[in-house]
Amino acid sequence: MVIETMWQLKNYNYILAFLFAIEEINKDPYLLPNLTLGFSLYNAFNKYEKPLENILLWFSGGNQTVPNYNCQKQSKSTAIIAGTTLEFSSILGPLLGLYRIPQVTYGAFDSSLSDKDQFPSLYQMAVKDKFLVRGLICLLLHFEWTWVGVAITDNVESETFVWTLKAEMAKKHLCILFIEKLPTSWVRTINLYEGIALSTEDAKVNVYLVYGDSDIFISIHMHSRLTEYSGKLWIMATESYVDLYKMKSIMGLFHGSLSFSSPKRDVPGFEHFIKKMNPSKYPEDFYFKRFWLNAFNCVFSGSSLCGKFKDCPPNASLEFMPGNTDMMVMSESSYLVYNAVHTVTRALHEMLLEEADMGLTRDSSLPVPLSWKLHRFLRSLQFTNSIGDHVSLDEQRESKKQYDILNIALFPTAQDFLVKVGEFVINGTSYQSLVIHDEVIEWPMGLEKVQPPISVCNQRCGPGFKKVTQSDETCCFECVFCLTGEISNTQDARECIQCSEQEYSNEERTHCLPKLVTYLDFEDSLGMALACTALCFSVLTAGVLWVFVKHQDTPIVKANNRTLSYILLISLLLCFLCSFLFIGHPHPVTCILQQITFGLVFTVALSTVLAKTIVVLLAFKSMKPGRIMRWLLASGGSNYVIPICTLVQMVICAIWLGLSPPFIDVDTHSEPRHLLIVCDKGSIAAFYCVLGYLGSLALVSFSLSYLVRNLPDTFNEAKFLTFSMLVFCSVWVTFLPVYHSAQGKLMVALEIFSILASSAGLLVCIFAPKCYIILIRPDKNSLKSLRNKIDR
Repeated sequence: MVIETMWQLKNYNYILAFLFAIEEINKDPYLLPNLTLGFSLYNAFNKYEKPLENILLWFSGGNQTVPNYNCQKQSKSTAIIAGTTLEFSSILGPLLGLYRIPQVTYGAFDSSLSDKDQFPSLYQMAVKDKFLVRGLICLLLHFEWTWVGVAITDNVESETFVWTLKAEMAKKHLCILFIEKLPTSWVRTINLYEGIALSTEDAKVNVYLVYGDSDIFISIHMHSRLTEYSGKLWIMATESYVDLYKMKSIMGLFHGSLSFSSPKRDVPGFEHFIKKMNPSKYPEDFYFKRFWLNAFNCVFSGSSLCGKFKDCPPNASLEFMPGNTDMMVMSESSYLVYNAVHTVTRALHEMLLEEADMGLTRDSSLPVPLSWKLHRFLRSLQFTNSIGDHVSLDEQRESKKQYDILNIALFPTAQDFLVKVGEFVINGTSYQSLVIHDEVIEWPMGLEKVQPPISVCNQRCGPGFKKVTQSDETCCFECVFCLTGEISNTQDARECIQCSEQEYSNEERTHCLPKLVTYLDFEDSLGMALACTALCFSVLTAGVLWVFVKHQDTPIVKANNRTLSYILLISLLLCFLCSFLFIGHPHPVTCILQQITFGLVFTVALSTVLAKTIVVLLAFKSMKPGRIMRWLLASGGSNYVIPICTLVQMVICAIWLGLSPPFIDVDTHSEPRHLLIVCDKGSIAAFYCVLGYLGSLALVSFSLSYLVRNLPDTFNEAKFLTFSMLVFCSVWVTFLPVYHSAQGKLMVALEIFSILASSAGLLVCIFAPKCYIILIRPDKNSLKSLRNKIDR
């Protein structure tokens, strides 16, 4: 096996995980029994140091590059475990594909390496991180950061990530102000920071998302102009483990920021392995000596460096390694190395078992199994490792993921500057959980006044308002107060909620309150006033009727057809009393009776006035020669006017009841805070037919009474009939437009008022003068007075 190591101390953690896995496998009696797993460690130089030439040296197995030849016989590797850089894997992959040598990478997942046509022998231990975007969005929503900037590494993988992020943020109404791409090299143009300065001035962006490996943080830090933006909060989002401890010298810029990264793994036995690890255990490993010297500034006895450095104490162990690096647990990348070793070993174990079952024997001259046979077993391999995780090389395998949320807090006296402040756990699409301990987070300098910091385009809209976006930017908006009948009980509501018809909105537009059921009741001041008025006029009408009955033999009562006067007074009494049908809780019976009774009793009243007018007209016309007028007057033809006119109105009412009778209805719109129980008229056309017919009778009566108003007679009531019809018509002509503009109880009260006003007009105009003569001037209501007036 081959493992790539950059000559940097941070990469030796991968070596330790690799050595631990080898030792664990060799101690396992069930894995590769009777075989010892060997390995070789090679350093893969970076892309600026002729990587292809170094790879060919390894293939050739000597000190010279011999294309298409391999001089290694006994130490030929079965598989290769390659390192973290994409450049190295992309150069090595096609070459290994020619030889069909399996290559397992432990770097971050890269979709470009999944092309099996270009990389037929390459397997990625890491899987595509499908949940990092969801975790970041949950974090932004938790702190209500809706207006952020993004900086990414300039490569295809980062572009794929940022466009996925942008699409998912749009669904949650989160916005990205700018997306800046940083080159993979550490050289950066100043345009990025000019762009950040302009954007920061125009909108208060206090939060920046950074996606990439450690190089991106170093690239940012290398530009001193960015230091003027220290005090901004950076969210470090990485799919692979970034050892921030190794970059402590540049972390001052990121004080108070958050790191969104995979957790370290506590693998059984690894802690004990690390405690026992020292250079004497692997004397041929020169790099481990350098690692130990750098960590402890001492050497073991027997080292070639003796005399220059002090000897290490006997109990020296990586357990007590200075600094903040926790060597007892594996980082995410080291964990992938550990799984990669086990994956290759188990695939080799399965292949050897199959050969044994088939009775095949291996040639002693070929102790190393053929590499190309291993592919079938690698593709189908699945197992559970020592900490219970499911391991396979299927790129779609992972359904559960956990991230640690670390807070970067650098203080002079503090050793550990990474503090775990939360975690995000997601299991497929069914479960996700974000836990944040806000109280322990150390925020960046300058953003401590408001905790957590604010990063929005606009301040939030409170309850009672809705957000109306400006142009196409969903994060920039204005707050608009909800309309009447609408509410919003949350902050930043996109739309106001319409209250139901049984509810109304309070003045603050934050709650829907139940409407009170109401109607024109006798207990209301308006209802009580109308009821008292109707009662008073009813009593007055009854009093006038009693006066007329008591004085029925007097000339003024006889002169105006006392039978018609009685009918008119009784009909007026019923007109006043029918007002009570409109007051009180509506009932199906009262809804029908109030309109029908109103139409019929007013028809009787108006037809009686018409009959009185006809009597006066016939009385004077009969004095002229001719038998027809005398016959009509003598036969009582005017008495047929009342039943005929009433019959016509009854037909109209019958049609009304047959087609669409009045019914109980709930008016939810007239009064915003009340549910008004009213009687719906059913057919509006029928209602106006009733009113139109009454208007026709009134106009005919007015016209006839106007014609006979000046006829000579001692007790001619034509003038009073004319004036009463004028009052009646005025009341109902005024009623129609006002009735249409009224709402709720006022509409019912207006109809009652019109009934009372028109009835009172008839009563006062027709009978007040007669009652004055009967009660105040009885001397004018006698035969003697009548003869004296005739003689004069």
